[in-house]
Amino acid sequence: MMLLECKIVYAGGQGEIVQKKSRFIATVRPVSSEEEALAFIEEMKKKYWDARHNCSAYVIGDRNELARFSDDGEPGGTAGKPMLEVLLGEGLHNTAVVVTRYFGGTLLGTGGLVRAYSGAVKAGLEASVTAVRTAGIRLDIGTDYTLLGKIQYILGENKIPILDSVYTDKVRLSCLAPAGALEGLKAELVEGTGGRAQLTEGDSCYFAEIDGNIKILES
Repeated sequence: MMLLECKIVYAGGQGEIVQKKSRFIATVRPVSSEEEALAFIEEMKKKYWDARHNCSAYVIGDRNELARFSDDGEPGGTAGKPMLEVLLGEGLHNTAVVVTRYFGGTLLGTGGLVRAYSGAVKAGLEASVTAVRTAGIRLDIGTDYTLLGKIQYILGENKIPILDSVYTDKVRLSCLAPAGALEGLKAELVEGTGGRAQLTEGDSCYFAEIDGNIKILES
């Protein structure tokens, strides 16, 4: 069963921290499969081929069915696992991160490495755009002009985005309702219009609100 909502990275980013002259560069990217995550990790290893380490972590699936990490030569438990814990702690899904380390000549110790890799991932996420991905259903509403104000009020109260409006002798509104709220919304529209509004369910999709705008997502 799909999750009605989950937190994702909408647009990846890159952040960097420096600890005792060692550079930790975190690159974050949204991924939809393990193959995509592994390809991203290889891409970063080729890009930063001269770095001492390219540690990685990723979570795949609505319920994080796949969660993997790699220390890439750092002492066990000091890099990949703390990186993964940041992703899980942020509640993210379908996200991969690679932290590239350029060694600065000073050993950081176990605790120092954990803090550095965790801090780098947080910096990478701060430079990324995260969003809540919502499962939605398109809903077309047909009405005459006398009911338009009531329908707009109901949609506004339920924070339902209107994607398109067509005004002829009648009005047709194209909306996007969260899947979990669809039946309640339909019942409210039927009651509020005395059953005179024409409601037609459309395709299902995922969407997210980015900077106040509704974006339809591919997955």
